[in-house]
Amino acid sequence: MILCAGESLIDMVPQDGMFRPLPGGAVYNTAIALGRLGRQTGYLWPISRDPFGKVILRPLAEAGVITDLCPRTDRLTTLALVTLTNGEARYSFYDEGSAGRMLRPDDVGPLPGTVSAIFTGGISLVPDPCGATIESLIAQHHDRLPVMLDPNIRPFFITDAEAYRARLSRMMPMADIVKLSADDLDWLYPDMPAEDAAARILATGPRLVLLTGGEAGARAIWAGEPVHAPAIRTQVSDTIGAGDTFNAGVLASLDAQGLLTKDGLAGLGADQIRAALTQGAQAAAVTVSRPGANPPWAHEMPS
Repeated sequence: MILCAGESLIDMVPQDGMFRPLPGGAVYNTAIALGRLGRQTGYLWPISRDPFGKVILRPLAEAGVITDLCPRTDRLTTLALVTLTNGEARYSFYDEGSAGRMLRPDDVGPLPGTVSAIFTGGISLVPDPCGATIESLIAQHHDRLPVMLDPNIRPFFITDAEAYRARLSRMMPMADIVKLSADDLDWLYPDMPAEDAAARILATGPRLVLLTGGEAGARAIWAGEPVHAPAIRTQVSDTIGAGDTFNAGVLASLDAQGLLTKDGLAGLGADQIRAALTQGAQAAAVTVSRPGANPPWAHEMPS
């Protein structure tokens, strides 16, 4: 089971001059996408008992995602007010004292033996106590379980950039796969070419550093020659959840190939990496073709 540990929230998405509440959150979106793609998936994040908590739980159940590890709380659900500029999403967060932000280590029980990999990232890594809790979870399990990390950096959410950079500098070496967008690289390494930045990260321990660039497609920096997969052309509705769905496509491909293990990732070849990047791009193309974070089901993917 691939365990997705990180934020869920309600995206308030503009529609006809008003805002439509849709469940979202970077790690949550990846969990939904993995479940829809037919992979055994678990989710770990506090779920509020407020009405939005039910909205968040419903798609998880529909996608077959296991939520046994999610603590329930009376704290409120995080809200993200979305604005769209030429289809690109920007966010304002209402998060102080929220259900997820207050996640503490004693809220996280022992991981069941069925957990075979962990995915994490997003804004869940930024504030404490939840950021420290997720970092501790990865520190406890990364020696045994493969980890994929997508920081999905939102600069306007970060109040202490130095502390967050320090957290990422501790967490990236614990990950087997690190995914970074062009925006992430601009924030982390503003004066460094993308592949040089990726090589620097790779040298700290990950097996794969994945670079995504929208229409430019995706690249993998690893021990061999860089691997590239083009973006899939489609009519873009908006980009909400695109990167999250890409992550799910990559993980689903590696899992289906039997490679989402420590040994499997250590022995990856270029063709296997290209297949994973391609499935990530295909899944993301479906998501951007329709409003909101609405990842594809397995039957909607190219055969």
